[in-house]
Amino acid sequence: MNRKRVTLFFLLVAIFFLVFYPSKKQNYTHNQGKTFGTYYSVIYQHPDGKDLHDEIKQQFNRVDASLSMFNDTSVISRINRNEDVVVDDLFEKMYEEAHTASTLTHGAFDITVAPLVNFWGFGKATSHDVDVYALDSVRNLVGYQLIELREGRIYKQNPATTLDASAIAKGYGSDIVAQFLKEQGCKNYMVEIGGEVVCHGKNEKGKPWRIGINKPIEDTTGMVNEIEEVLHLTDEAVATSGNYRQFYYKDGKKYAHTIDPRTGKPVQHNLLSATVVAPTCMEADAWATAFMVLGPHVSDSLAATLDQIECMFICVDEQGKYEITKTEGFDKYIKE
Repeated sequence: MNRKRVTLFFLLVAIFFLVFYPSKKQNYTHNQGKTFGTYYSVIYQHPDGKDLHDEIKQQFNRVDASLSMFNDTSVISRINRNEDVVVDDLFEKMYEEAHTASTLTHGAFDITVAPLVNFWGFGKATSHDVDVYALDSVRNLVGYQLIELREGRIYKQNPATTLDASAIAKGYGSDIVAQFLKEQGCKNYMVEIGGEVVCHGKNEKGKPWRIGINKPIEDTTGMVNEIEEVLHLTDEAVATSGNYRQFYYKDGKKYAHTIDPRTGKPVQHNLLSATVVAPTCMEADAWATAFMVLGPHVSDSLAATLDQIECMFICVDEQGKYEITKTEGFDKYIKE
């Protein structure tokens, strides 16, 4: 057999194996669990088929050690106790994003809101026995201008000011896990923590990830889940904030968990939920919260000015019917 025939023979053998014995496609790994007081789901395709669940939980622990108010040893807890602590990189990046949102919304988003969250019974203190005459003194502790990050330390104008990063931490946690998966060579993945989602690449069917947006139905149990829209996302993050699950009634009046840091009171408007698609989940999380504070009309106007951010707002009219408004580019996520 001459050289040309030998070459042709091996070429045909190679083609045969490529056609009839294609390389095995790696399956997607599904990890679920509980973190940050809520549930998470992580789906990814590792190039070597590895299960990274233990490493993913380590990423959650990093965020918890920095931003959890329920972890007494976390950076934010130590700041709230006025200990001399140098912040870590996670806290610093969270602070920078929060400060940007605070500045652009003139304080509608504010991580110093913790005293008000506790005052109204939505923080560690769950009592709903509110002394309205004490509200002004609590309001004096709140305001993003009252804190400053300098050379790795938080400086407060009032030692009684405390921080609450819960309106941004879940989204940031999703970003942290997504970045970890990217560093591990994963090209297709979806990370979801308590409804805050990061998507990259394609799902198991080779299509954009399908993310459901819930109808804002009043339900404190979290058991009622009806889908309003399904988004088709690739290389995007999405977060939804709403007042339809965390609230209480007292003396016939509804108190929602979204607190306006500027007034010191729970918001009172007809915006039920705000969904934000953004390049990062930390941005989406922060802006969804900010819009819930600002209400529908201001949010519509502000959202139209923000680059790379698209939004959907669900309001309720006087007859109890839903009214949905969207930014100009939002529909591209609905059409596959």
